[in-house]
Amino acid sequence: MHRFDVETLTAGPWRNGGGTTREVASWPAGTEEFGWRVSVADIDRDGPFSAFPSVDRTLTLLTGDGVRLTCPGVFDRLLARAGEAFAFSGDEALAAELPGGACRVLNIMARRGRWTARVDQIAGPFMPPVGHAGVLYVLRGHWQTGTDSRVLTSGQGLWWDGADNASGGAVAPLSPDAAALWADIAPVG
Repeated sequence: MHRFDVETLTAGPWRNGGGTTREVASWPAGTEEFGWRVSVADIDRDGPFSAFPSVDRTLTLLTGDGVRLTCPGVFDRLLARAGEAFAFSGDEALAAELPGGACRVLNIMARRGRWTARVDQIAGPFMPPVGHAGVLYVLRGHWQTGTDSRVLTSGQGLWWDGADNASGGAVAPLSPDAAALWADIAPVG
């Protein structure tokens, strides 16, 4: 398992200039044609999202007063609570509106037909499934990692690829207010 802290990740501009993104992990690493990618994005203003053909996306609100995602004739969805996730096709031409100002989101992208992704909010002990990739992102409270017993707090987390075989062991909450996001990224077939 690989540990990360969002505040230490390098921020880069979106392709369309509407915000910044901090890549947590991408597989295979260093290639344009990723199988899956996880990032944390800061959305600074209303505007269009970049299209990602043949990619399924899941956006989860982390901080801020919400983001409304619209795709005319397809969906109109307001994410208003931290931890609220929404899955959609990266093929869609969609726009984001920020009713309460800037926000931060967890962005999971999975290459359709090769990987699937699901995001759940958890508050109890967690063991990554063998053979799956994924991310654990701490929303609040304190969490302890498996074998190395490190403590994670808000904005920190772990990621692993399918080859890691859950070698890092279980991750468990240490405080009663603990909540985290678990993004399970599973190979298709």
